[in-house]
Amino acid sequence: MGENIVRQLVFIVGGLFLFSLCAIAEEIKEDYVIGEQDILSINVWKEPELSVKELVVRPDGKISLPLVNDIQASGLTSKQLREQIAEKLKEFVASPNVSVTVNKTFSHTVSVVGQVSRPGVYSISSPTTVLDLLARVGGLAESANAKKIRILRNDKGKIQQFPFDYTKAIKDRICSVISSLKTAIPF
Repeated sequence: MGENIVRQLVFIVGGLFLFSLCAIAEEIKEDYVIGEQDILSINVWKEPELSVKELVVRPDGKISLPLVNDIQASGLTSKQLREQIAEKLKEFVASPNVSVTVNKTFSHTVSVVGQVSRPGVYSISSPTTVLDLLARVGGLAESANAKKIRILRNDKGKIQQFPFDYTKAIKDRICSVISSLKTAIPF
């Protein structure tokens, strides 16, 4: 009987966690800034000849659409681009209803080099932690110094360095997960 209650609580907590992740993902999509090489779809309601199912943002940051021609997409959110397209289409269509969808993201990348299992360039489409990224690359190599990782960020041409202690991060994350489970599921 007690084991069944624990399973139900774990299921409920897991469901709430997944629900909150979906809410966060939806918020991220709305605020996502379009970049070069991202793949978009543009739909103009009741105007199929003006709609484009798959459109790659060019290296100059622009896209080309019927009647609108070239329009800047890189640096804008879907909402901002939708508003600009609708404004340009007003010349040709009464009250254009435009939707912009980011189908795939290729503009936000991170390079992982050094003592990891699979160094390389990885696409990221949402906020990603260092731990999540290290998991994607297969973890640290045995020869890596887990306490002396350096994270480099290029901020408008200026390189910033941040120290990262993998051992401490793993310990803190595990403690955080265990303490949250203890508050959610009384044992």
